[in-house]
Amino acid sequence: MAKEVRVGLIGYNFMGKAHSNAYLKVAKFFDLPATPVMTAVCGRTPDKVKAFAQKWGWQSVETDALKTIRRKDIDLVDITTPNNSHYALAMAAINAGKAVACEKPLAMNTAQALDLARAAKKAGVPNMVWFNYRRAPAIGLARRIIDEGRLGRIFHIRAVYLQDWIVDPGFPMVWRLDKKIAGSGAHGDLNAHIIDLARYLVGEFEEVCGVAQTFIKQRPQLADFGAGLSAKAAKAKGTVTVDDTVAFLAKLEGGAIGSFEATRFAPGRKNGNRIEINGEKGSLAWSLESMNELQFFSREDPPHLQGFKTILATEGGQHPYVDAWWPAGHIIGYEHTFINHLADLIRGMYGQKKLLRPDFTDGLRCQEVLDAVSQSCKSRKWVKVVKNKI
Repeated sequence: MAKEVRVGLIGYNFMGKAHSNAYLKVAKFFDLPATPVMTAVCGRTPDKVKAFAQKWGWQSVETDALKTIRRKDIDLVDITTPNNSHYALAMAAINAGKAVACEKPLAMNTAQALDLARAAKKAGVPNMVWFNYRRAPAIGLARRIIDEGRLGRIFHIRAVYLQDWIVDPGFPMVWRLDKKIAGSGAHGDLNAHIIDLARYLVGEFEEVCGVAQTFIKQRPQLADFGAGLSAKAAKAKGTVTVDDTVAFLAKLEGGAIGSFEATRFAPGRKNGNRIEINGEKGSLAWSLESMNELQFFSREDPPHLQGFKTILATEGGQHPYVDAWWPAGHIIGYEHTFINHLADLIRGMYGQKKLLRPDFTDGLRCQEVLDAVSQSCKSRKWVKVVKNKI
């Protein structure tokens, strides 16, 4: 009988859908050492989680996360809940000897992330953080170009992650605006992604200097928002306790200089995750909203042919997942990054351990940068990024 990896999914909203779609499709496109079985999904609201399970094909429903983790028929615990629950749930999975995959950011702070990285290493359980943008085709190609030395020495990396979904002051208080639940605002939600991409493509951070701002500090509570009241007319107001935007400069190992910006106050920018890298031999640039395309400039081209060229990253050999998908030129989308990520997770669980990246150590390294930036925003000084030993 073919091997199975029995999955317990905790959380069923936006990321729950993205992950469920991956579990449904991954074995249909990738040849895997084990097939995922959608064994149980867990959520706090019985009616809603039952409806979700029926729609997406989960075999059973739980409302107790710890019970889900301890079930003997669960091999992999997948955590998609709000940030303040990641530590306890991931630690419970590690202690139960289960493989664990956790949404980003891994934890609320460096101390928690360090605990998880150390515990996972000691227990020897497979572990991953869902930094899914590493699995975009053009990012795989960018990594190859850099590894081949085609940019030479790296001078600059600049990255932004721009959204606009809370520009309206009438937008209500949601959990992402509460520090006790989210830990931070655009910083942990968006900067975490571009920090991970920078680490993946260029290297580790040494020192950072940041600035943060909260533009709208009071918002209507959800009850008043649901009643159709405007921000001014809302009787109950909630205090926003996270950043709306964080921008920072960085010095990276090897001498590269970086600039990073995350905001939810960029009107017209829906999911503007963009990165550019400049080196002595050339440059490359990528945007999530054109995620299959990589812009590449080479100084080694003849002068009359120099200029940014657009490479459609769907050809064989350009990225490590191309053979699983469509013929050349037939693009893939956002949801496929999760499928690619899951394929590596399952292959990593069954022997190909080098594929188990980004892991909890990567989650820790990202959190160390996030926390150093937050410290700099408060002190208004450059802060060194401390790399803790695992």
